[in-house]
Amino acid sequence: MKSQKLCTVLATVISFCSVTTTAGACTTVLVGKDASADHAPLIARNEDVSKAWAKHFEVYPGSSNGPTQYVSKTTGMKLSLPQNAQTYTGTPDWKKVKGQEVFLEDGINQSNVSMSSTESTATNKKAIKADPFVKKGITEADMPPVVLPYINSARQGVQRLGQIVEKKGAVEADGVIFADKDNIWYMEIVTGHQWAAVRVPKDKAAVIPNQSMIGQINPKDSKNYMCSKGLVNYAKKHDLNGYSNGKVNICEAFGTDNATDQKFNKPRTWDGQRILDPGKKQSITKHRFSMFVKPAKKVSVAEVAKVLSSHFNGTKYNSWGKWDGGYRPINSPIDVESHILEIRSNVPSDYAALQWLCMASPATGVYVPFYTNINDTPSQYKLGNDKYDSKSAYWTYKEVAVLLNAYKESLESKYVIPAQNTVNKQLRQNIQNDDKQASTMSGQQLQDYLTQCNQQNADYAQKQWKKLISKLITAIANKQPVIPNSNEQGK
Repeated sequence: MKSQKLCTVLATVISFCSVTTTAGACTTVLVGKDASADHAPLIARNEDVSKAWAKHFEVYPGSSNGPTQYVSKTTGMKLSLPQNAQTYTGTPDWKKVKGQEVFLEDGINQSNVSMSSTESTATNKKAIKADPFVKKGITEADMPPVVLPYINSARQGVQRLGQIVEKKGAVEADGVIFADKDNIWYMEIVTGHQWAAVRVPKDKAAVIPNQSMIGQINPKDSKNYMCSKGLVNYAKKHDLNGYSNGKVNICEAFGTDNATDQKFNKPRTWDGQRILDPGKKQSITKHRFSMFVKPAKKVSVAEVAKVLSSHFNGTKYNSWGKWDGGYRPINSPIDVESHILEIRSNVPSDYAALQWLCMASPATGVYVPFYTNINDTPSQYKLGNDKYDSKSAYWTYKEVAVLLNAYKESLESKYVIPAQNTVNKQLRQNIQNDDKQASTMSGQQLQDYLTQCNQQNADYAQKQWKKLISKLITAIANKQPVIPNSNEQGK
């Protein structure tokens, strides 16, 4: 979506009106610490962009004497920065804007704080009228570099981004996620200078489409809610729906509930919630879904991957089958990367953070676990653009999605799912083995070792997907119809 995302930014700048959901759209999954199988908060999201748009994986070294000003090449926003910056990871677009990397989307810093940005949302016309979005404000393209290197907790992430929004303004409506080893905070930017955030209950999970989902907030309960200084008065002054006695229901006051949401957004929440809590019976056409759900069982990384790869599997709405209703699925042909960020509590902090990355579509790819206390990233994750490149990690996984397109249902179960199961099992075993070895190291030796582990896991997974590609090409060739030609008969 990067070209689409940039168009969205520019359209917002020009119109200064209600932000509508973009053509490419992400889906977020959040799992609280006590709801997680590994007792680790999980934040995850599909980044939906384009059918051919490579993403890279990079690590950005920290510095005690870093730049003290950031100038956005996308909007022109100028922002002062602290001199001390932490090392952090990110997944930028292959294409830079005037030499500047943009849309880093997800990463983890050396304090083991994770960030995923953004879940594009929409603000209703009444709510946005008095506080339009700002031409030279903060935008998705610039968020991680000006926030992630400078925070030591999830709460601090919300506070720093909130201060930027209040001071510089925001270009668009967005959802942003922060997590540390204990807590997850979900933040929504709802107007040019107003925002709200909720702490995810530790025993709950959430599946969030491109729509405001935060319910009623109580600013006096600072343990669980945060918001911009003027948000409550803003809702009261402009007579927004959802305001009552000093409290504000964010999705009612600022969000949308229209025909597009019914087709494009809410079905994804329905699908994710049915996977996490199969006993929860709801209609796909329900108008309002609770933001949080208590999962029927502890949620693993694999279960989060199941949600992010879903195309209404096992239902009549399956977009790989009849696609009854034509509802927008979570997994989409325009997925360019999908991430699951995990901060573990059962291992030392030096190697507790894992950035699980699946390039291209989760339904046809595999999540490769990457340590983030590293000094480099796998070579194949620095390759690729908008043209096919067999060496690029993105294009290797994208190739499977393309090959599968004509024979989705028959080839997925026979070839793709078995490959995913085999590779996932081996990667999990690799992490267990690598953790044990890492426990004997520290400092530079540890960082070098974790960097090496990442390269080995990247190589292993890509090699297996190359083998899968070979099998798929052979299978597809054998499925091609034979058209009789009288000139060739008898040969």
